[in-house]
Amino acid sequence: MPRFYCPSPLQTGAVLDLPPGPARHVQVLRMQPGQTITLFNHGPGWDGGLQAQPTAGEFEADILLMGRSQVQVRVGPHKARECEAARRVSVAVVMPANERMDWLVEKATELGVAAIYPLTSERSVLRLTGERADKKIAHWQAVAIAACEQCGANQVPRVHGVQSLPHFLRDLAPANGSEGAVTPARLLLSLHAEAKALRHWAAMESTQAALVLSGPEGGLSPAEEALAIEAGFAPQSLGSRTLRAETAALTALALLT
Repeated sequence: MPRFYCPSPLQTGAVLDLPPGPARHVQVLRMQPGQTITLFNHGPGWDGGLQAQPTAGEFEADILLMGRSQVQVRVGPHKARECEAARRVSVAVVMPANERMDWLVEKATELGVAAIYPLTSERSVLRLTGERADKKIAHWQAVAIAACEQCGANQVPRVHGVQSLPHFLRDLAPANGSEGAVTPARLLLSLHAEAKALRHWAAMESTQAALVLSGPEGGLSPAEEALAIEAGFAPQSLGSRTLRAETAALTALALLT
């Protein structure tokens, strides 16, 4: 059954028009009134009211009307189906060049990433600012939505705005958190020989949430790595092989989720 992300509030019995993106997709599939689709609305919590009262799980919906650009549906029964990762893992990644960031966002979403923080660093190949950065973030958010629709996930990860690594580290909450608060473990993918094996940490800490910092090709500079460690990130190794930047981030996700 085709699945679509619909940021509108969903309630059994409600009649609503699908947003332009899902409506266009339904039309491309040549679906007809009487056919059934699946809707979910647990999104990235954007500003501007796009995500109001998200509901976990998903809803069946029957197509009522197919217009030139309008698709009207009646929301049916709710299903409390979830297939999210047991551990909440976010990734902060220095953006790889070309189409590799698209691929990273898509595959990270399929693996169950909770949030993605695109970064720039001293060795960055891709540098985005202003309107160009905003367009890329919107594009990557759409990639994440499409990946959720395809893989069966009901919670869309948020793709945050582009930041420099120093700004990202500066804006993080204190590593120890407030009294009684549990903050995600901070894990730095490192090429240094003394870095501990990430798979060992994953096995010992089976449920603790994590924030993984992954550098560019060649890794972070020594000064940047020192900044990350000062901010509470523990160096972790993925093994003896040197992986591409996007492969490293996805390997860490696969180990942790």
